[in-house]
Parts: sequence; C-alpha cells; structure tokens
Amino acid sequence: MPVAWISAPADLSARFTTPPSRIGLDTEFIRERTYWPQLALVQIAVDNGTDDPDILLVDPLVAGMLPALASILSEPATLKIMHSPSEDLVAFMHACGVVPRPLFDTQLAAALAGVGGGLGYQKLVEQLTGIVLAKGETRSDWMRRPLSASQLEYAADDVRHLFELHDQLDQRLDMLGRREWLAEDAARTLHNAETESGERWPHLSMRSAQFLARDAQLRLLRLLRWRDAYARDNDRPRSWILDNELAVTLARNPPIDRAGLQRALDAHPKAPRKLGEAVWNALNTPLPDEASAPDATAAETRDKQRLRKLQDVVAARSAELGLPDGVLASRRWLEALMDQGEWPDALAGWRRKALEPGLAPLLAEPN
Repeated sequence: MPVAWISAPADLSARFTTPPSRIGLDTEFIRERTYWPQLALVQIAVDNGTDDPDILLVDPLVAGMLPALASILSEPATLKIMHSPSEDLVAFMHACGVVPRPLFDTQLAAALAGVGGGLGYQKLVEQLTGIVLAKGETRSDWMRRPLSASQLEYAADDVRHLFELHDQLDQRLDMLGRREWLAEDAARTLHNAETESGERWPHLSMRSAQFLARDAQLRLLRLLRWRDAYARDNDRPRSWILDNELAVTLARNPPIDRAGLQRALDAHPKAPRKLGEAVWNALNTPLPDEASAPDATAAETRDKQRLRKLQDVVAARSAELGLPDGVLASRRWLEALMDQGEWPDALAGWRRKALEPGLAPLLAEPN
C-alpha cells in the first residue's frame, strides 16, 4: 500500500487537482500546554478506485501547508470519512479556519447502525474486518521530526481501513433507513466545531456548585466564563488560568475589596496573582444572561422518580430501534430537559421525533 510523506504544500495540492469522491481523514495533535488542540500530523487516505488507497502523511508544521489543507477540507465534492472526530474538527477549525465537510463519522454510524456505541477505531476495525491493529504509539511525541518508522506505520493504520468501514456501515444505514439520522448528527457536530465558544453554563458541571447559594453560583459562573474566554484568547489550559478549587472558594467567600482578593491569590499556590484586576472585575461584573442561569442545586431537588421513568422510556425505545445504550438520549440530556423545560439541541431532529410521544406525557405531569 503506497504511503507518502508530504512536506511541501505544492506536493499536497498536486494530488488533489481532481477532487476524489472520498478521503479518509485523521489527525495527531497535542493539547498538554494549550487550550486549542495543536495539529502535529494529518493522515489522508485517498480513494483511487482500487482496494489499495493512497495514504498521505501530511506535515502541518511546514509553512504554507495549512492553506493547502483547507482547500481539501472544504471541497464539497469529496466525502470526508473520520472516526469520532470532535477534537480533530476543533483542531482543523483553529488551524485551517474550516472543518471537513461533508462528513461521515464511522463511530456514530456504527452506533446508529446498531453495531455498538462509543466503539474506538481499533475495536471497530477488528469487529468489522477481523484485523487487529497495533496500539504501540498512542502516547507518542508527534511533534518530533523525523517521525519514527513505527509512528508512520501507526499513523497510516489510522486511515487505512476507513473506506472499508464506510462501505459496510453506509450499507447498514441504508438498509435501516437511517442515513438522514447520520447526516443530522454530522451537521450538528460540524456546527459545534465551527461555533465552539465554550459551555454556556459551566457551573453545572461542577459538583461543588450544588452546595452554593444562588448568589455564589452566579459569581462562580462569572469566574468560569471569564476563565474560559481568557484561556481561549491566550491559548492556555483553563486550569493554568484559575483552578476549580480557587474559583469555588472565591465564589463562596468573595473578598470585600481588591486588596483582599490579592491576599487570597497570594495565599494560593496555583493562583493567577498577576491577573488580580481581571479576576476582581469578573467576580463583580454581572453577566447579561445570568438571571436565566439554571440552578445547580436542581440536581439535589430533581424528581429522581420522574427521571427514572424518562430513562425507562428511552431504554424501551432504544431497544425497539436496536440502538446501543446512550445513543438515543444520555442521562445528562434528560436532566437538561427536566431542569430547563426545553428540548436541548442534542435531542433535536430525529431523536425528538423518536422520543417525544413517550416522554411528553411524563414531562407534562405536575411535580
């Protein structure tokens, strides 16, 4: 099987003068010291009409390579086949300014086809083709140059079998009449990557917020929103800006003045001491939408019996459709539906159509 190392943008562009009908796509990236995933390698399998696709290992660190990649990613005539691509999409969007569309996600397709939920690439390849792939380079340093022979082989394997997975899964989806389901979910995945702006209500994902009074929750929300924006703008991990423990402490017991805040920061080993003014402003500046922020204590007061009934409906409907657990609706999505009284985006489209007849009567019951 031909494998080529691509280190010149002109060489990459020359291989796509005629857009192929489909490509397999994957990335290797690092995210240890940054907010955004940093592209270290891009793997492309090119459908050449044979059972032996061309595999290109593209070096995105080379000057001019990202615009050449962007042209390929945005080609509407070429289907992009990827496996569980959420972070890859964010990396492409940040580096190239575009996301690969149209998209076929083999992990999602496997779930919708009833093959299995949340299957990793290696597991899915083994299940559908019988081929066992090596796992030796999963924690490799992909920024090094040159890459080792084992790294190159591992990277090529990540796209080598995507066409075979696509063929089998697309056929199953067609037989089940679920191609449109996959298209809906792919469109949502791409939209999320293009508009990635952080979680609107980040305090809800912190267990300690459940034990805060309402005013403290709002202060915590302000700090977390500020932290996320600062981390994004400066491309640094959130925890490097303000760790969760200190954020909760400041929200629960806010300093009475700027000097008090600085003393609190100076006493904390991981505090952003040089960002005291920004932290003070974030802590004390109300957000335009904070009045509509969901109450984190809802988790403690939520009607667990009703939640169980909703879960039972989802389980029964999933069994009818032959879908793996968690694909039709996760517990988190159902909790959001109960707490906010609105169908979350994750439950829009085909999921809502499948679930609303069974869930609507339960949701309409008085508390």
